[in-house]
This record gives sequence, structure tokens and C-alpha cells, in this order.
Amino acid sequence: MYREQKFKVGLVQMAMSADVDENLRRAGEFVEEAAGKGAEIICLPEMFRSQYFCQREDVDLFDLAEPLEGVSFQHLSKIAKDEKVTVIAPIFERRSAVGVFHNSLVVIGENGENVGVYRKMHIPDDPAYYEKFYFTPGDLGFKAFETTKAKIGTLICWDQWYPEGARLTALKGAEVLFYPTAIGWHPFEKEEVGASQQDAWQTIQRSHAIANELYVVSVNRVGHEVFTEGTDGIQFWGHSFVADPFGVVIAQASDDKEEVLVVELDRARTEDVRRNWQFFRDRRIENYGDLQKRFID
Repeated sequence: MYREQKFKVGLVQMAMSADVDENLRRAGEFVEEAAGKGAEIICLPEMFRSQYFCQREDVDLFDLAEPLEGVSFQHLSKIAKDEKVTVIAPIFERRSAVGVFHNSLVVIGENGENVGVYRKMHIPDDPAYYEKFYFTPGDLGFKAFETTKAKIGTLICWDQWYPEGARLTALKGAEVLFYPTAIGWHPFEKEEVGASQQDAWQTIQRSHAIANELYVVSVNRVGHEVFTEGTDGIQFWGHSFVADPFGVVIAQASDDKEEVLVVELDRARTEDVRRNWQFFRDRRIENYGDLQKRFID
């Protein structure tokens, strides 16, 4: 498939309210804004339709889930078709009536079609990030999707910390890794460890860009969300960014404002890096079998 040398991606960094319909409406407006600025592949933050509800364990919150082609897909599908763009739409997926739910995303194509689905593989369980209560780990493997502008890989938030996921997605031919995200500080520890946490978050993703010689696009939310009364909640740190195939940060948003970034990516940069730093050539795949073990005695 012939593709232009350059293409543009859009990053929607937004804050979420308690009104799920309003969040979806505003997300659509941000997608339209990004398209108006020339973006061709546009990514929304992780589970953008609601506030980050995993701050507590509550069975009633399963009501926030929707089918893969539910209200979020229907709304954004029309916009994608009208604007002739690809949209990466993360959702809280209700998979079946037997109680299987996933943290998922749908890639929506330029004709409003479902190009493919990714289900988050790595599920965290930390204070105020109680995702194991809600989500079954993904069962579709690591994916790369053909779009009209590029072959893209999609992972979600906690997947960011695992080099195996990035590598396997790259081996499927992804030219860009998109990471829709919901990550922030516990306000009580921000002063002590906040800077180092945020730096580690960006550093690990830049390392995926370097090791796999591709672009990384990380899209976070902003805002202070207190989902459980009497707690400090989470202050989401924004800083959505794009790293090039040698880990250079070429665009970055603020830590506290809603922003739409539109960034041009150039395949020539990928080609140059891969010719000069031949990491894939020098892999010793015959020696990596132990990676399939939990621990090596």
C-alpha cells in the first residue's frame, strides 16, 4: 500500500467531568478541532467518557461500561466519516452478560468503520488504581492496524511500562505506538516523588521509541478528579507527548491544561534511524526463550 512520506497525528489532552454525555460531546469537538488542524490519526485519552472511576471498587460503576460499537463508537464514527480521519477511541467495554469487562479501544477508520480492537493486556492494582476489580486482561494479543495513513500499534496506559508489549507490536509492523493514558499523582506525594514519577513515565516510553525505532504518541488526561468522597483523588499530570524514533521529544503538552496537539511524523526519520542503528538486525532471537518464564531460577 502506497502512503505519503509524511502524515499528521492528533493528541487530545482533555479533562473529564462527572457527566459522561458531556465528556463524549467534548471529545467529539476536540476530534473535529484536531482534524481542522490537519490531523489524520487522532487519539483520545484512556476511558475518556468518564472520570477515572477505578479510584474505588464499586459494583454499581459497571454501569459505565458499553459495547464495542456502543454510544462512543456511534458518536465518533460519524465524526470520523465526516472529517475523513482515523480515531483511536478508548472505552470501558462490556463484553458479555456473564460479567466480562475490558479496558479497550476501537480504531475507527475514515469511513466510520471498525478497523480493529485492542484490549489492555497489563492490568494494574495500586492505591486508587484498582483496575483488577473491573477489567479482565486482554485476550487479543498485541495488535497493529492498517489505516490509510500508517500502520499503527495501540497499547493502553499500564502497558507503557512493559518493553515486551512494545516490541511485539513493533514486530507486527507498527510505525507508531499510541498509548492512551490516565496517569497522575497522588496529591499527598507529589512534592516528594512527583517529578521522578513523571520522568520515569516519559523515559520508559522514550526507550520504547529508541529500542523499536518508531514514533511513540502518549495521550494523557488532565485535571484533579476526586471520585471517592473523603480522599485526595488523583491529579492527572497531562504532558501528552510525541517522541521520534530515537526518543527525541518533538512535541509536549502542559501538565494542567486541555490541549490539542497536531504533530507531523516523517517516515524518512524512521528510515534514517533504522539504517544507522540496526537493533532489529542484531537481535539474538534464539536466546530469548526464557522471556516466556515468570522467573528464572
